[in-house]
Amino acid sequence: MEYAFIGIVATVLLASIASIWTTSIKTTRRISLENLFVLIQWYITMMLGFALIYMVLQINGHNVFAPSANQTANECFSILQDSLYLSGVTLLSVGYGDITPMGIGRWLAIIEALLGYIMPAVLVVRTMVDWDKR
Repeated sequence: MEYAFIGIVATVLLASIASIWTTSIKTTRRISLENLFVLIQWYITMMLGFALIYMVLQINGHNVFAPSANQTANECFSILQDSLYLSGVTLLSVGYGDITPMGIGRWLAIIEALLGYIMPAVLVVRTMVDWDKR
């Protein structure tokens, strides 16, 4: 059941990426707030999606990341916090190293970091293509 959930999350992530080419982005000579909100939405979707994948794999016994040293009484909540933190620092930067991915988590982190670097460039290219069409 948990792996079906990972499949659903992965499908939503892929649909979010595919929406880059199907949505209409309004272009003007200046940077619009709509484009900024679209980029923020993509980042939030990617961060939450990858965090859920990390969390489900970690709860199922796969060592996806080394948990933080300060575990709370509620282990599931602690894993959720660590998953969100790992996903956020991987997507938005190169990571701090306090929570490190292991095993298959390394490959997931590589994919997430690559998407984090590509998303702004894709938005700029898409905006320029739409602007040239006008």
